[in-house]
Parts: sequence; structure tokens; C-alpha cells
Amino acid sequence: MPNISVAVQPYTVRDQLQKDYSGTLRKIAGIGYKGIELGPPPTGMTIADQKSLLDELDLKVIGCHSSLEELESNSDSMVDYLEEVDAEKYAALSLDFDSKEDVFIKAAKLNEIGARLGQRGVQLLYHNHDWEFKKFDGISIWDILLQETDPSYVKMELDTYWVHRGGLDPIEYLGKLRNRCPLLHIKDVEAGEEAFFAEIGEGILNFNTIIQKAEEIGTKWLVVEQDMSRRDPLESLAISYRNLQLIQQDTVSH
Repeated sequence: MPNISVAVQPYTVRDQLQKDYSGTLRKIAGIGYKGIELGPPPTGMTIADQKSLLDELDLKVIGCHSSLEELESNSDSMVDYLEEVDAEKYAALSLDFDSKEDVFIKAAKLNEIGARLGQRGVQLLYHNHDWEFKKFDGISIWDILLQETDPSYVKMELDTYWVHRGGLDPIEYLGKLRNRCPLLHIKDVEAGEEAFFAEIGEGILNFNTIIQKAEEIGTKWLVVEQDMSRRDPLESLAISYRNLQLIQQDTVSH
């Protein structure tokens, strides 16, 4: 399993970043993470300052999340940012859908945006939640998106937790995304009706198999995210990272 790097989605520590941006990034790097999905710095810090800090911490920006509106109106500014921080060029977004027709309309927009971003070397990713597994006329939003988007323009950033919350198997859905899921959001889930977020390896998802499948389909980064935590979110990130190292070692040994 040595080929997939480990990154973090800092939404996990959004409150800590607001209070101490540089200090929180230092703590993330101190845990051992090598990649981060990150956007432009907060007011008072230049992009050059941000890049200098990230370089010092050996923390690479692997892409950032955006919105349909921003990517339609001003995608160049986001691409300029990714270039300035020497990032791996992935741009991710999520959407809401209110009808089957709306899914087709937005799939076409994703193709348009993905083609435009591709001209500047950026790969568009679609990040799911659980609502994409709702069905219209017997077919899920997710399956319509896969069918109606061009794989060269639109790839996926599958989220293991939200697939599970949608009542489906993350391993099965990963298997349908060969060479189409370069970044995988990994989140665990507690047992029980609440299905609360859990640190990697502390919940009920089978991450040994998930990681094996991710490697098989060509995933490049495992991105740890935990939307909510029952403890200090930085402690949650440390637990997830530590458990992930053990899972990776176990996967290699077998």
C-alpha cells in the first residue's frame, strides 16, 4: 500500500484555524500529514507568506474546494492560486439537486467547467454527500452524474462516510471509479443509529479493504476529514493518522 499519500481536509479544524491559522497548520504537519486541501490564506497573510509557511512545514497543497458559482464566474483566480502555491491541481465542489432535470443541467455545467479548467491543467472533482444516492425514476443522482459527465473533464472525490450514510457500500462504489477517483475522502462512522463521525479505524468501516480498493483503482491521495468530533479535532486527526499508518502497514504485510 505504499503508493497512496495521506492528506487532510482542514474543515476538520475550521475553528482552530480561525483562532490560530499558522499554529494549527504547524500542528497538522507535526502529526505527520504531507498534503492538505487548502484555499487562499486569511486576511493579513499573503499567498507568498502562506506558501513559505507550507514549504517550511513540508505540507503540500493538493487542491482546494470551490463552488459552482465561483468556478463559473472566475475560475482563473483559483487556478492562479493553485499555481502560486505550487499545488497539485485539483478543484473540488459539491452541488444540490432538486429534480432529475436539474441533475442533467448541472452535469452539463460540470463538463463545461471541467473542460475549461483542463485547459489550464486543473482537474475538476465532484465531492459527494448522501443526497446523491437519492433516485429519480429508478436511477440515482450519482449514477446520472457518472453517465453524463466526461471522465476526462470530471472525476470524483468519493467520501466513504457519506456513501455509507446513503445506505451503500463505499468499497463497491470505489470499484466503479477506476482511474476516476484521484482523491478519496476517508471518514469513519460510529456504530448505532446516530451514525456519528468517527476517527479512522475507530468506527465500523473496513479501511483495510477500502485502502486496498483505492490502490487498485489508482487513487493518489487519501484525504482525512472529520466533520464533527467528540474530542479535540486535532486529537481526532492524530488518532486517524496513527491508525491509518497501522492499517497501511497491515495491508502491506498481507
